[in-house]
Amino acid sequence: MTARLELKSVTKLFPSGDGVSGIDFTIRAGEIHALVGLNGAGKSTLMRLMLGMKRPDSGEVLIEGVPLQSLDPRRWSRVGHLIEYPFAYGELSVRQNLVLAARLRGMETARARQVAADIITGLALQKFAERRVADLSLGNRQRVGLAAALQHAPDLVILDEPTNALDPSGMIVLRDTLLARAAAGAAILVSSHHLDEIARIADRITVINAGRIIGSLEPGQAEIERAFFSLVSADAEAA
Repeated sequence: MTARLELKSVTKLFPSGDGVSGIDFTIRAGEIHALVGLNGAGKSTLMRLMLGMKRPDSGEVLIEGVPLQSLDPRRWSRVGHLIEYPFAYGELSVRQNLVLAARLRGMETARARQVAADIITGLALQKFAERRVADLSLGNRQRVGLAAALQHAPDLVILDEPTNALDPSGMIVLRDTLLARAAAGAAILVSSHHLDEIARIADRITVINAGRIIGSLEPGQAEIERAFFSLVSADAEAA
């Protein structure tokens, strides 16, 4: 499978000593790759490095073989992401926010309206489409953030804790949407505390602890959460 995104020996350390160190990582076309770890393990930092929100102290981030700093706007428009909190203008409606997000990725107005309408249906946001985002529940704001990240059919998707505040129906809708994107050839990275949930759709699961990649889990293995904690505990004891 083609590598959509690669990290080569990426290190980013903060004055506190937190950060990530010596990370080698690949996300391939057509796969859902899960990144799991305890709070503070470095998941969000790593995703921000992948998206150019932070710059590494050393190492290199490449999207389809091109260094991040050399990526052109057209290629950036093929990336979708949601990191930590969904961004939207609270005074605008769900539909207006999604049209605006599509326009910012270079779509003509008519096309932007069409993809917004499609994702509103796809993520079951119809009854909220004309409501102000500020008036939505936390779970439905999360759906709006996911809609903005996915509506333009990106071929690289990076989602940090996308199931936050989602109810069971929202999780099912998201699961089906991500599986469809991967089937269409997208490379998808998802971090999540819901290990059992993400294991249902992941092709690979990578474990990060204390800013380092420490191993992997098999999505279908029995008692996967116990296996995760055993791996983290062994790493902590070795350290």
